[in-house]
Amino acid sequence: MTSQKSAEMMEMGKLLIVGTPIGNLEDMTYRAVRILQEADFIAAEDTRNTIKLCNHFDIHTPMISYHEHNTRVAGEKIIEYLQSGKDIAIVSDAGMPCISDPGADLVELAIEHGIAVVPIPGPNAAVTALVASGITPQPFLFWGFLARQKKEQKSQLARLQRYEETLLFYEAPHRLKQTLRIMAEQFGDERKIVMARELTKRFEELLRGTLGEAVEWADTHEIRGEFCLVVEGNHNVQEELTEIWWKDLSVKEHVEQVMEQKEMRSKDAIREVAEARGLGKRDVYQAYHVE
Repeated sequence: MTSQKSAEMMEMGKLLIVGTPIGNLEDMTYRAVRILQEADFIAAEDTRNTIKLCNHFDIHTPMISYHEHNTRVAGEKIIEYLQSGKDIAIVSDAGMPCISDPGADLVELAIEHGIAVVPIPGPNAAVTALVASGITPQPFLFWGFLARQKKEQKSQLARLQRYEETLLFYEAPHRLKQTLRIMAEQFGDERKIVMARELTKRFEELLRGTLGEAVEWADTHEIRGEFCLVVEGNHNVQEELTEIWWKDLSVKEHVEQVMEQKEMRSKDAIREVAEARGLGKRDVYQAYHVE
């Protein structure tokens, strides 16, 4: 265990993780405003976006651009500032930094260099959607954004369909239709879902229903805005597990059983086993031929 209270840390600056509004500026806290005013620099994911926030709250602190494309160069510069005694506040475009944004890399880097990390709590879209969804709020699993490629996304959801926890996802409007279709395939049309968009804003909307209804909605409506998806957990997981005849078999044994039972070639059996287990075909192929 390590502590942030060492004498050496006291001489260095602090990395301040500042939560900002996810849409409604009235959700900005007094503490967050004060911290951003007092910090030596603000590390912003998008300075054009953050300048609007700063102008609204009369914050004139210099900004540093820190985003997913410059994490190494900007991260090293920020560490130098922190080591020299400067306090730097990191903000996301909206909500809490480090949640589905590159701020997590900077926090890890700061800890590696023995720099104090101080969280200043603020709004979060996933939890905001969860508490208003009407779906069991705990336990829950926050996944964030799924893989962009259809194959990887299908594999991820195949594994997640067995989870009993409520599932939280973020999704962009142009990928929503694909995501909902694959969810319906993997989870079933009757699984409950709440789609939240424009949270805390004037046109806030929470769409409640089943995955089948969500797919139909997405096919018949213009999709705008970032979405937070709250998906009901699998309440029949114990029943399903008893029906999984291969659960005690190794991957190789599973392939062999499928080949024998269905008189399949190894290539076709590998494909079926990969889909059943939510694995990549290459992984199953290697397990079958190497074991």
